[in-house]
Amino acid sequence: MPNKKSAEKRVRIAERNRLYNRYWTSRCKTAVKKVKAFVDAKDHDGAVKVFNEAQSVIDKAVVKGVMHKNTAARRKKLMAKLVKSISE
Repeated sequence: MPNKKSAEKRVRIAERNRLYNRYWTSRCKTAVKKVKAFVDAKDHDGAVKVFNEAQSVIDKAVVKGVMHKNTAARRKKLMAKLVKSISE
């Protein structure tokens, strides 16, 4: 346990930030899993729709500082590659 008032505050802030980051990280992972599910089902129209939603969620996570922009770009690139693979 912290001994100083400022240390107690930092513990509270760290816990608040941890929950916030976990929420957005979980949202991103779920969005990617939805895209993979549509790709596995070979549903191109559904995959494109869910892919656009996933891109939006990932971009919001970047703006909020939860995810680095290069990580987001990599994940979007891989999802786009999956969606493109079922269009052919």
